[in-house]
Amino acid sequence: MSLAKQVVDTMINSDAFSKWLGIELLEISEGYCKLQMTVRKEMTNGFNIAHGGITYSLADSTLAFAANSYGLQVLSIETSISHINKINIGDIIISEAKEVNRGNKTGLYYVTIKNQNNVEVAHFKGTVYITNSKWDVDKQ
Repeated sequence: MSLAKQVVDTMINSDAFSKWLGIELLEISEGYCKLQMTVRKEMTNGFNIAHGGITYSLADSTLAFAANSYGLQVLSIETSISHINKINIGDIIISEAKEVNRGNKTGLYYVTIKNQNNVEVAHFKGTVYITNSKWDVDKQ
């Protein structure tokens, strides 16, 4: 099993919120992550569409997994999202994080979120701080 997969498994094991979202890992490698989830009724707002926080949370988890995939603990320091299409109950949303730049202390990632019809629904950008602490993947 790759280090990236071991790190993500360790992270998910203690991530109650990602579990509640129903996140499913599709792909992981250094600097890259692809997740998916299905939107449920309790994730909707007053317009009966997905609350913006759901898309944001999926993108944030995708960013976290991609950025931590090298085995060092990484924290987000700035994030932003643009919602460009609505998401309905039952939609499957797929989030893909790609590393744009990774230096010694910071990294930049872009996350694209699409629905099951390959329609883009949101764009997310995240800047992360890279610590010197290693993930203890042996604790699993």
